Amino acid sequence: MVTKPDKQRIFLIGFSGTGKTSAGRVIAAILGWQFYDVDEIIVSKFMKPIEQIFADHGEETFRKEEEECIKELSGTHNSVVVSTGAGAVSSLDSIYLMQNSGFVINFDASPEIIAKRLSGIQNKEGGEAMARPMLLSDDPIGRIKELKSQRQFRYASAHWSVHTDQLSISQVANESVRAWRKFGNYSRFQIDPNVTAVVNADSGTYPIIVGWDILETQLGSHVHELGITGRAHIICDSNVVHPYGRAAQRSLHSAGIEMTLFTFPAGELNKNLKTVESIYEWLANQHAERGDVVVAVGGGVVGDVAGYVAATLLRGIKLIHVPTSLTAMVDSSIGGKTGVDLVSGKNLVGAFHQPSLVLTDVSALKTLPRRALMEGWAEAIKHGFVFDEFLVSTYEEKIDQLVALDPEITTSVVSRNIEIKSNVVTNDEKETYGLRQLLNYGHTIGHAIETAAGYGGYLHGEAVSIGMIGAAKLGQAISVTPPEVVLRLTELLKKFGLPVHFQQIRTEDILDAMSRDKKMSSGLISWIFLEKTGRATTYRGVKNSDLLHVLEDISKA
Repeated sequence: MVTKPDKQRIFLIGFSGTGKTSAGRVIAAILGWQFYDVDEIIVSKFMKPIEQIFADHGEETFRKEEEECIKELSGTHNSVVVSTGAGAVSSLDSIYLMQNSGFVINFDASPEIIAKRLSGIQNKEGGEAMARPMLLSDDPIGRIKELKSQRQFRYASAHWSVHTDQLSISQVANESVRAWRKFGNYSRFQIDPNVTAVVNADSGTYPIIVGWDILETQLGSHVHELGITGRAHIICDSNVVHPYGRAAQRSLHSAGIEMTLFTFPAGELNKNLKTVESIYEWLANQHAERGDVVVAVGGGVVGDVAGYVAATLLRGIKLIHVPTSLTAMVDSSIGGKTGVDLVSGKNLVGAFHQPSLVLTDVSALKTLPRRALMEGWAEAIKHGFVFDEFLVSTYEEKIDQLVALDPEITTSVVSRNIEIKSNVVTNDEKETYGLRQLLNYGHTIGHAIETAAGYGGYLHGEAVSIGMIGAAKLGQAISVTPPEVVLRLTELLKKFGLPVHFQQIRTEDILDAMSRDKKMSSGLISWIFLEKTGRATTYRGVKNSDLLHVLEDISKA
C-alpha cells in the first residue's frame, strides 16, 4: 500500500571541517527531527576525546563503535539527521546501511577552506590539546588533499552533494533540505520499505519499487493504488510467460483487476514493427481503451516493444514495467525510452513514454541463464565507471556474492544502479543538458557490433562491454582516458565473464552501422569518454585513423 513513509533519515558524510554537525542541527530544526552526531555519541560513551580514544584503544575499536552506532541509527530511529565522522565511509557496511535506509548527503569543501576551518576550531577549543594530527603536519593542506583523495570515491556514493566553501551554515542546511524534498523520502509515491527511487521528470513522476520475491505479492496492490480504472494488458515474451507472466496475472487477479495477456517469441530478432503491429491488432480485438494500462513483464526487448505500443496506441495509454532481466532492471525500464529496430539499425523507431510504475523483483534474476545474467552486468558496470567509483569498488570487492546472487548484496547493488539512472532521468529526461547522454558510454561501438553481427549474434550487454573497451582505448588514444582506467575496466569486465573483443565481424560493417547511429549530428559522432573512474565527458571530432586502429585492436580473428 502507498503510505506516508515512517523511515525518514538523512545521513551527512564528508571530510572534517565541512560543516556536518553545525548544518545538521539546523536541518533537524527545519524538519522537526532529532539530531545525532556519531562522534559525540562515541565520545560520550568513552568519556574521552576522539584523539584519546585512538591513542588508548586504537582506530579499529573506534571504527567498530562507529559502525554499531550507524547500524542502530539506521534500524531503530526514524525522522533523524545523523552527522557521521570523516572516516565513517571506510566501512562498506556503514555505506550500505546509510544508502538503503536514508538519504545520504556529502558535504564538500576545498582543502584550503577545510584547513582554515579546522584551525579555527582548534584555537577555539584549546590549542595544542585539541590539535588535529593533520594540522600538525609540515604541510597540512597537502595532508588534507591526500586524505580527501583517498576517501573521495566513497564520499561520491552519496545521493547528493553540497559544496560548502561559499555557503553559510543556514544556506548549507536549506540546500540539503531542498535536495531531500526533491530526491529523498518526500513524495506522495513513497512506499515503505521498497521504494528505491522516484523519477521526477517533466513528463511524469513515478516510483521504482525494488525488493526480493515481491512480484506476486505486491504488483496487484500497487496497480490498484494507482487508480487504474480499466483493464491491465500484460505483454511478455515466450521466455518469461512462465513463471512471471502468470505471476503477474495472479497478483492482478487477487487485487480485483481484470487482465489479458499477450505473448510473442523471445529475442532481439522480434523487436520490430511486425511484432508491434501484431500487438496493436490484438489490443484492438480486446477493445483496449485509454483508461487501460499496458504491463510489460520481461527484459529489455519486452520493455521496448510494450513501451512503444503504450506510447502510440490510442495516442498513449498508461504503462507499467516489471523488468525481469538485469539490463532492464538497472537501465531500460527507467527513463521512458521505447523503440524497435529496423534492418538498418537499432532503436531507429521509438518514442519517449514514461511509465506510471516500475516494480523490480530482483529474485527474477535467479531464473536467468548464466549468459543472460552476466551480460546484464555490463550496464551496471557502466554506471559505476561513468558516475560512481565507489560502485566500481563494490563490484571488485563483492563479485563472488553478486555472481552468486546473494539476495541482500544483489538487491543493494541493483538499487544503487536504479538510483543513479533515476537521478539522471530526473535531471535530464530528454538529453537536453548532456547528462543523460553520458549513459550512452560504450553504446556507439556496441550498437554497431550488434547490427553488423546480426541481431542475436551478441547479446546487448556483451556488445556494450566490447563497446566500452573500444571507447576506453579510443579515449586513451586522444589522451582523455588514463591507461590505468582502461586496465581497471578491462579486468573487471573479464571477471564478470564479459567479452572485450569482437570476432568474425568485418570492420567496414561496423563503420557502416556507426554511420547510421541516431546520435550522429552534422556527420559527427558524439563520443563518451572516461576522464577517470566515476567521471565521463563528451567528445566530438575523433579521427577516422584513430577509430580504425582501435577497431583493429579490439577485433579477434
